[in-house]
Amino acid sequence: MYQHLQRRLGLLQATAINMTDMVGIGPFITLPMVIGMMNGPYFLYAWVAGAILSFVDAMIWSELGAAFPEAGGSYNFLKAAYGEKGAGKMMSFLFVWQTMIQAPLVIASAAIGFAAYFSYLVPLTTIESKAVSGAVVVLIVVLLYRKTEAIGKISVFLWAGVLLTMAIIIGSGLAHGNFSKPIEHINDGLQLNYAFVTALGFASVKSVYSYLGYYNVCHLGGEIKNPSINIPKSMFLSIAGIALLYLMMNVSIVSVIPWEHAKNSQFVVSLFMKELAGEKAAIVITCLILWVAFASVFSATLGYSRIPYAAAKDGAFFKMFAKVHPTKNFPHVSLLVLGGVAFVFSLLFRLGDVISAILAMRILVQFIGQAIGLILLRKKRSANMFPYKMPLFPIFVYIAIILWICILISTGFTLMLSGLTVTAIGLTVYFIKAKINSDWPFKRPETNNDLKQTA
Repeated sequence: MYQHLQRRLGLLQATAINMTDMVGIGPFITLPMVIGMMNGPYFLYAWVAGAILSFVDAMIWSELGAAFPEAGGSYNFLKAAYGEKGAGKMMSFLFVWQTMIQAPLVIASAAIGFAAYFSYLVPLTTIESKAVSGAVVVLIVVLLYRKTEAIGKISVFLWAGVLLTMAIIIGSGLAHGNFSKPIEHINDGLQLNYAFVTALGFASVKSVYSYLGYYNVCHLGGEIKNPSINIPKSMFLSIAGIALLYLMMNVSIVSVIPWEHAKNSQFVVSLFMKELAGEKAAIVITCLILWVAFASVFSATLGYSRIPYAAAKDGAFFKMFAKVHPTKNFPHVSLLVLGGVAFVFSLLFRLGDVISAILAMRILVQFIGQAIGLILLRKKRSANMFPYKMPLFPIFVYIAIILWICILISTGFTLMLSGLTVTAIGLTVYFIKAKINSDWPFKRPETNNDLKQTA
């Protein structure tokens, strides 16, 4: 008999976990990337596009998260949508399969970004940079190896550092006095043509990456108080708050450092603060950015560690992942394995490649598969089964699917192919496993005549 997780995280903790996962190192390292891809003052539209997609997709997550508030998030959603057997079993397995690869990539990306910004304080060789990113992953696992209520308190503490960092950056830009200038010139040179749409698509891959994590609360569904209300509310609060902070931060920075210069800067926020208040202030803001990056790794690792646990507890993954710590009551095997893989990834990969690979790998099965699954669920279940219902259903579901397809195409042919390859390998493993276990998912149900013939 497996122990059950306890509901001890309220709205404040849930929102803090989401927001710390969303911010992370993402906006600080992708800001110059987005400006460079848009190559104009209208780069802000890429951040608006990321917020719109997040809001639309959050409606899907809200319906599913409120209806199925258990550990594992998408694992449970896909299984419920496509059925306990057959396609549902296959889709949920594929999601966990991808999670064992892309979740460590997410964790590693934040750790690599941490090491990259740390080099502003202390110049690092390639080997030293990898040592720092690996050490971050190890420290995160150590911090998460404790009771859920303690983790909730740590999350709020880290979240406070995230808000403080953003407040300093935005406040400094406001005090500088040119805060409105980037907004006034946002449309300078803008032409609504194929080139702009293409640039927006490529830039949105980076901006959407910086919004990922608004659904982290769904992975912790079994530990959220009053989940039918707190899960949707925490997601919409997180997206609204982060979108506002991102836009204001971007405007603040380019009000001091022109976008033509910002697009070529690896440490754009540190240079922004150095321009305003000198080298000591730049060091302080760099330390705060490292705080934010660390908080992001903490939150992402926490959420993802619950997915293999949920699948194993359900009998759909290796049994060892279902083990819960006997005294601290959290899935410690799942945490240690994901942390170990993330540690290896943090030593092997480069940041730019990881960001696009994360999206390419998860869009088909998780985001698009989940959206189609909600349509199927709405057809076969009563509306009363869904505590949260999106307005104008299913219009926003179709919009989300179209937008995710555009993002997938924008990741590029190579990464699209790699994502499909990972899925194909997962399917192969799944069918081999089903064959070995005599658990073929699409077998025809036995009829009375079959039973007679067998007799």
